[in-house]
Amino acid sequence: QVQLEESGGGSVQAGGSLRISCAASGYSSCPGWFRQAPGKEREWVAGIYTGDESAYYANSVKGRFIISQDNAKNMVYLQMNSLKPEDTAMYYCAADRWAGLSLDRSRYNYWGQGTQVTVSA
Repeated sequence: QVQLEESGGGSVQAGGSLRISCAASGYSSCPGWFRQAPGKEREWVAGIYTGDESAYYANSVKGRFIISQDNAKNMVYLQMNSLKPEDTAMYYCAADRWAGLSLDRSRYNYWGQGTQVTVSA
């Protein structure tokens, strides 16, 4: 059974940093982070290959966010630096039982409950 639970969200001023975490187990896909702002569709933010830990990012966060994982602790992290007000969203961890990495939210059947990140100007 795939289980995902996010934590670590909060409020921060623009330019600040936050690290959000996802306790993840039971999956075989490469885990990813998505976000959804009010009135907008859920969008892919970052993904990481479990094998070689190569990471991929949406253009909007490249150079500011870092995804990582600790397999021994069953944890996936998203370090968010130089935060902007447009990063304000509910952030979700996603994984599944198929192999590989996908930017397509419709491919994921397993999601955490989300953690809110709010960035003020």
